[in-house]
Amino acid sequence: MAASSIEDVLAKAEQDEAEKLKSITVNKELDLEFDIGNLVACDKNRIDTREFRKQKKEEFLCSLARDNTQLLINEIWKHPTERVEEVIVVKLPEQTTALPREKPPPKAKPPTKWEQFARLKGIQKKKKTNLVWDDVAKEWKRRWGYKRANDDTKEWMIEVPVTADPNEDQFAKRNKAKKERVAKNELKRLRNIARAQKIKVPGVGLLPTGQQSKPDLVRAVNVAKTSTASVGKFQDRLPKEKAPKNTGKKRKFQPLIGDFSSEKQRQLDLLSIMDSKKPRIDLTKAVNKQMREDDREEAAARYKKGGKNGRKGNFSGKGKGAGGRSPGGKGGKGQGGKGPKGKGGAGKKRGKPGMH
Repeated sequence: MAASSIEDVLAKAEQDEAEKLKSITVNKELDLEFDIGNLVACDKNRIDTREFRKQKKEEFLCSLARDNTQLLINEIWKHPTERVEEVIVVKLPEQTTALPREKPPPKAKPPTKWEQFARLKGIQKKKKTNLVWDDVAKEWKRRWGYKRANDDTKEWMIEVPVTADPNEDQFAKRNKAKKERVAKNELKRLRNIARAQKIKVPGVGLLPTGQQSKPDLVRAVNVAKTSTASVGKFQDRLPKEKAPKNTGKKRKFQPLIGDFSSEKQRQLDLLSIMDSKKPRIDLTKAVNKQMREDDREEAAARYKKGGKNGRKGNFSGKGKGAGGRSPGGKGGKGQGGKGPKGKGGAGKKRGKPGMH
């Protein structure tokens, strides 16, 4: 019993050692298909179901994976190699198998408003060199950023403009202007992001200032009035308050960028009208024009007829001409006869009284 047990232990140890030192040569009925670019090997050999049932599933799968991996490694080392930092590496070829992505491909970054305008107008971006000559330091420096050329922030003295306040700090003014430029650029960047995401951006509104001028106060009052539910329709004005300016309907211009199908259609319609032999007539407009002309002619005819009757004395009132006496009225200052119900008008030469 003891001898047999020792022989079994030695046999098992030899088998384990053989498993560890398996040969790199693997024999298969069908050669594997390799995609070295993706480090993939495809085994199309049929699995022996009898042997699969005899052995344990895990042992059989591990043995199969080991053989296929050995074949893949053998195929990898058939390609050219090179030494990189004292390490030998293999140059992998191009991939032959199209593998699906884990995530969808990223969408193209939407262009900004300036990029759309530049593309429409054909404006090409000119690449500038990174280094420029600094006249003060007499050397080449960066165009932008830290230690850039012609950096005005390093000046220890700033000339005060003629129109500026002599007591104003020009250094603080320059720093404030730079912060405003940075904030303006950041606002434009955020607006571009909102436009790309199709998010409605609210207006800037009234910005707080230290000292508000008269136009600022007027604008604040107008904004406060139009902030009601009726949009300021029932708000009363002060006794000497002027009507707000530029509050009417704004003119809408066609966009400079975007879809120009509507503009193209308008131009084509205009060309078709110009090219057509028969003029395009608007019947409603023509009828209205004819009716207005008829009304004007009728009014002119009535005016002429009424003017002639007035000279004969049909119009009451005093006049300088020789006017007769109408029934129930007074005559003019000229020579006038006596009507049936009144006295004649007094003229320069008085006629003889009599009944006409």
